[in-house]
Amino acid sequence: MPPIPGSGLAKGLAVTLRTMTRKTVTAQYPDTQPELPPRSRGVIGLFEENCTVCMLCARECPDWCIYIDSHKETVPPAAPGGRERSRNVLDRFAIDFSLCMYCGICIEVCPFDALFWSPEFEYAETDIHELTHERDKLREWMWTVPEPPALDPGAEEPKEIAAARKTADKLATQQAAEQAQQAAQQAQHAEQAQQAQQNEEGGTP
Repeated sequence: MPPIPGSGLAKGLAVTLRTMTRKTVTAQYPDTQPELPPRSRGVIGLFEENCTVCMLCARECPDWCIYIDSHKETVPPAAPGGRERSRNVLDRFAIDFSLCMYCGICIEVCPFDALFWSPEFEYAETDIHELTHERDKLREWMWTVPEPPALDPGAEEPKEIAAARKTADKLATQQAAEQAQQAAQQAQHAEQAQQAQQNEEGGTP
């Protein structure tokens, strides 16, 4: 059966009429802020304390938009007679977001959890050169990083937490043993002092 002339137009007008009667869902940005997913790829935050200047993120970046400068410092030995050690000290950590393609490779390859995704996205600049953000700005974005989702109740405990708990339990056991030993020594000393006092009182004419 051949189609009725004008049926396509009628269907289109019907869709238009149904849409006109519905409430609009357009969010008037920036008056209305969007509800972003918790793990949105906005900008990259830097947790500076965890950075060891291993340069792995800069080497793996396909855009070469990460700039890192550092210097070495000598650390005195932890124990007498030990050897001095040298460590890298971070001087500069910057990311050029005009080049970054938000692939997340730097975050994935970081072995010390120093880089994280932040949902912040309002960092437009009038000059493209100002899109290179230094470590102070990256650290500010670090505090907007959401907490990781909760683990599956049936999942195994992370190895880091298990190792930390084992160390804490070991230290607590050692401290409890030392306190018990000190208490026993104090009780023994008190008993000896009392016995000596009794002997002096018994020997007094």
